[in-house]
Amino acid sequence: MKRHGPPRMIVTDKLRSYSAAMKVIGNAGRQETERWLNNRAENSHLPFRRRERTMQRFRSIETLQKFASIHASVHNHFDQQHHLISRHHFNSSRDVALD
Repeated sequence: MKRHGPPRMIVTDKLRSYSAAMKVIGNAGRQETERWLNNRAENSHLPFRRRERTMQRFRSIETLQKFASIHASVHNHFDQQHHLISRHHFNSSRDVALD
């Protein structure tokens, strides 16, 4: 912000809390809430939304953390990008992983 100065417009969705916060900090005139302007911001939040959707299935954060740690190690071990290697090499490495 020091180099480029204050933003000309701030793109948000139409939540009422955003407009209230903009009034408090004095940026209500810079807020844009039009229909397609928010696509870039919303698409950048997709990993968080995916994580939130996964978290809804668990009753506590501890069980989620247990599942995520085990799932990550298993996924990294077995999920080989077989479109990048030959079929023979993929089959042999999969057999080694299963053993």
